[in-house]
Amino acid sequence: MSSVATTAPANPRSRVITASLVGTTIEFYDFYAYATAAVLVFPTLFFPTGDDTTALLSSFAVFGAAMVARPIGAIVFGHFGDRFGRKATLVASLLTMGIATFLIGCLPTYQGIGWWAAFLLLILRLAQGFALGGEWSGAALVATENAPAGKRAWYGTFPQLGAPIGFIIANAVFLTINFALPHPDGTAQRSAEFLAWGWRVPFWFSAVMVIIGLWVRLKLVESETFVKAERSGAIRRFPLGGVLRRHWWHLILGTFIMLATYVLFYLMTSFTLSYGTAKTTAAVPGLGFAYTDFVIMQIIGVVFFGVFTLLSGPIADAIGRRRLLLWVTAAIVVFGLTFNVFLLPYADPKFTGALVQAFLIFGFMLMGATFGPMGAVLPELFPTNVRYTGSAISYNVSSILGAAVAPLIAVGLWSAAGGQPWLVGIYLAGSGILTFIALLLSKETKDVDYSGDLGVGVTGSL
Repeated sequence: MSSVATTAPANPRSRVITASLVGTTIEFYDFYAYATAAVLVFPTLFFPTGDDTTALLSSFAVFGAAMVARPIGAIVFGHFGDRFGRKATLVASLLTMGIATFLIGCLPTYQGIGWWAAFLLLILRLAQGFALGGEWSGAALVATENAPAGKRAWYGTFPQLGAPIGFIIANAVFLTINFALPHPDGTAQRSAEFLAWGWRVPFWFSAVMVIIGLWVRLKLVESETFVKAERSGAIRRFPLGGVLRRHWWHLILGTFIMLATYVLFYLMTSFTLSYGTAKTTAAVPGLGFAYTDFVIMQIIGVVFFGVFTLLSGPIADAIGRRRLLLWVTAAIVVFGLTFNVFLLPYADPKFTGALVQAFLIFGFMLMGATFGPMGAVLPELFPTNVRYTGSAISYNVSSILGAAVAPLIAVGLWSAAGGQPWLVGIYLAGSGILTFIALLLSKETKDVDYSGDLGVGVTGSL
């Protein structure tokens, strides 16, 4: 029976938290599995150009291509999520991501089918991006539309928490496989077995996680907020048209509010892994840490990412999202100016390691503090009948500006500075300034009435 004709039962708090957290954890696990392989495996197995920097750039280009697919996924999944409900859309995005990730683990390499391997990798990567384009907003809406009064930002941190948890699981799986395989020289970053087949296991493992995620999400019911919009006749036949016509300014603000978060995130994960593990004798010098050592350092930093993601929610509920984000964004700008303090090699390797670890901890603390409130901020910019579409487009268009190009720009600036990272830090600071301006131009959304802000009804214009 249609939800219009019946009263939707409330989702228990445990179900809301689990469904929003489990799904995004799986989605981000899949995404990080690719990000790790993009640094360690794909340049060698899929892009053997003969030049290390060119191969890495090619691998990052395919990594970034998924960001282009994300706004398309946002439009498609947002359309169905705003028209027919959040639940079915979340199930579809999870299935799409899981299948694409599993198939990446089955791909032949360049040695087997030539450049067709890179092409197939690109197609599956686009499918990953398409799925992630619809995942985040649906999970954020499940959390915030079911949140008690005054706790929307806190509930909104649970889908955000999937990012650090997914990172830890993905890298822990890679580390476990790497440790389990033999290393003839004892310190190699990658063994022959890892390149031959070990890298495939994390992609196959995602199938197990998807089954768990589907079981949780299929038990969800629609939120009372969406059912109320359905009953009132506020649901639109073409949500994208309504968002572009009536809420274009909020789309722009949301995109730039998210910008610094994306740039910081991909610099702290993809770029630092490349820079930290690059040998000083390479074409572009780096810090020369062993892969396993550096990933463990990253995981330590990501623990702080998770802690500060959770802490940011109650703070944003207490003092407001805008006020918190203004302070955090200002700190990100300052942090961007310190790259050459933390990331240059020193004569004492232990001192270098201590500084890099501190850098990762500070960066991921800021990441949690800025990423956590986004689960509430972006959905709060839009009314119920276009909330999925609007928040998804803002989040994912920002992924093109802040994430798709971030690894490429960072590697280019790293090379241009002769192996020093200071230009990469300036890039982060510049992104932070743009986000700070967007926050100044926005209004506080802490007291937005979710259930009352349903949007224009069916009798209204597009």
